[in-house]
Amino acid sequence: MARDEWDPRNLPDLSGRAYLVTGATRGLGYFSCEQLVGAGAHVVLTGRNPNRLVLAKDAVKRTHPDASIETLLLDTSNLGSVRAAAATVRARGRLDGLLMNAGIVHPPKTREVAGGHEKIFATNVLGHFALAGELLTPLASARGRMVWVGSMSTSLWKHVPTDPELVDGYTPWRAYVQSKAATTMLALEADRRLRAHSVPVESLVAHPGYSTSGRTRGIRGVNEPSRLTRFFDNLQAPITQSKDEGAWALVRALVDPLAEGGEMFGPAQVLRGAPRSATPARRTRDAEMSADLWRACETATHVRWPFERVRRTAS
Repeated sequence: MARDEWDPRNLPDLSGRAYLVTGATRGLGYFSCEQLVGAGAHVVLTGRNPNRLVLAKDAVKRTHPDASIETLLLDTSNLGSVRAAAATVRARGRLDGLLMNAGIVHPPKTREVAGGHEKIFATNVLGHFALAGELLTPLASARGRMVWVGSMSTSLWKHVPTDPELVDGYTPWRAYVQSKAATTMLALEADRRLRAHSVPVESLVAHPGYSTSGRTRGIRGVNEPSRLTRFFDNLQAPITQSKDEGAWALVRALVDPLAEGGEMFGPAQVLRGAPRSATPARRTRDAEMSADLWRACETATHVRWPFERVRRTAS
């Protein structure tokens, strides 16, 4: 299969493979799960609300009655929850891929703290940094892949995480944009470090373009936009796409056999379209700033990725 022949509606056979998706009870995470189970994969659908987990699993089962799917409580803003979920996943065995989708898209108007850290940074960044480190061993055993979710906003705005906790100058938009810059930077820094330590895990990043709930099919308990939301989202139809189409880039980054560590995928027309190779914003490719961010995440989470131990085990 040539790289330009990727068909998001006809994925490779994923039978026998297992993936974990964070923030999977709605939006991009949910539709990524649908696409993965539709190709035969086993999926661990995670979220922080047990009722929404039940609704999401039931919704997947309505579309794919034979789906191999399980649910797991995971709140990425809570490092205790991250550690507990990771321990459960390690005990259950094979893990071919980790899709780190969970995040707060609409930040609070004023700075809030979760677990001692700024809430957006904790949820969108720190939890995933810790989770990926905790799951490095099973990913390496399967020669697997991790995918971090970025945003096209990082190419439009200059916010980078030089003050990741936003102690000064908090604004909701800055919190969101720099959290997405941080996930992109960590994806690329993880790729550098995984290669340097010869750990057989690939780290990639993907962004969904401009994907809206109002242009997405209604699903009970998962996607139920109001009539007003549908009206306004449909006014933007020429520049938007549905959440299931937005998930295409995330899923391609996770399962395309020709993708490589350090790559980014996004819609062909940036805002919408079939998933294609993309270029991370220049600021997110700063290796020195990314290394500083990596050390800040290690300090904040008390998680050190076990590169050497994993390399020895995998070799």
